[in-house]
This record gives sequence, C-alpha cells and structure tokens, in this order.
Amino acid sequence: MANHKSALKRIRSNEAKKLRNKYQHKTARNAVRDLRVLEDKAEAEGKLVNVISMLDKLAKKNIIHKNKAANLKSKLTKHVAAL
Repeated sequence: MANHKSALKRIRSNEAKKLRNKYQHKTARNAVRDLRVLEDKAEAEGKLVNVISMLDKLAKKNIIHKNKAANLKSKLTKHVAAL
C-alpha cells in the first residue's frame, strides 16, 4: 500500500486514465470493425474520416502505437477505395 499522499493520488489518477483510455480504444476498435463491414462507398467514405481521426488521437496519446495507427489507416483506406 502507498505511504504518501502523492502516491495515493497517482493511483487514483492512473485508474481514471486507464478507464478513459480503455473506453477510447474500444470505441475506435468498434468503429474500425463497423467500417470494414460497410458495403456502401459513400457511407464508408464519410465514416472513414471519423475513424482516421480517432486513430490519430489514440496514436497521439500513446494509447496505440503510431505505426499501428498508420497500418490501420492504410488498410481501411484501401478497403474503402476498393468498394
């Protein structure tokens, strides 16, 4: 158990950040999955912009690695272009 007030606060803040990061990561994964299922090109192009934005934000905050974000964006862009 932590002995300092600052350590206790760090434990609380880390837990809050963990929950926020987990929520954002899961939301982005669901958005990627939903985009892969789409068959309508116009709808997919509209959704692609939002998904790319989500991935960029996750990479910026180090929730996912920047290369993983780049790979996902590349694959999704190819998928939408092929529709």
